[in-house]
Amino acid sequence: LDEFKIERALTMSNYGVPLHEISFDLNDVVLDAATNNDRVLAAIWVSFLPRNAEMTRKALKLASESRVVALKTTFLLGGNPDPGTWDQETLALADECFDACERHDLIFHFHTSPGGSSDINNFIPLVEKYGKRCKIYLVHFGGGVSGHIKLVPKFLQWVKDDYKVYTDTSWAIGFGARWLLTEIERTGIGGDRVFFGSDEPWSDFDSEYWKINGIRGISQELKDRVFWQNYEELFAGRG
Repeated sequence: LDEFKIERALTMSNYGVPLHEISFDLNDVVLDAATNNDRVLAAIWVSFLPRNAEMTRKALKLASESRVVALKTTFLLGGNPDPGTWDQETLALADECFDACERHDLIFHFHTSPGGSSDINNFIPLVEKYGKRCKIYLVHFGGGVSGHIKLVPKFLQWVKDDYKVYTDTSWAIGFGARWLLTEIERTGIGGDRVFFGSDEPWSDFDSEYWKINGIRGISQELKDRVFWQNYEELFAGRG
């Protein structure tokens, strides 16, 4: 935070390893960081996979902590975000996660990336099943060229249709971030739903920053919303 002069951050477990237990173990580290630094808020790691049910239910007990503002999961390690593919065990566990999300007014972060289970096509039915109950945050804006092309019009339509959908531009290809924010500037729809994400240490703060700040044809007001104001408004009074 000090290196890049960041005033506020949302932090969460690393999930780039094939051992499911590690991401859950890091929940304690994340919560400790948030509890001991008023610049940090926490996202708690959960899973819809039945094999992780016990660890997920333990993690959900942290959802009421004052510094916890989000849940986070991925389907890189198995499963699928499309509710139409779920068995009864998966559905029950997912519903427990969404119930906790709704009860504690959390925002639910989902990793997106092109192809495979994490492709944006698989998230469309999830958003449309749960996205009016709970805030759903699509990390990496659909991931890659195909995800951006599909998600720009879909995302703006969801906002029009009163879905509680959010995203960030981390790992987004430059044209995707530019197209999304240009459309928001043009239509006036969705300016409060897009966040800056550095995704450090997996991405690079400076390139992520200039990807937004260098967009021509959008206002400084919209850039400020993405960089800090949306975060401040969404998490006002939390922690």
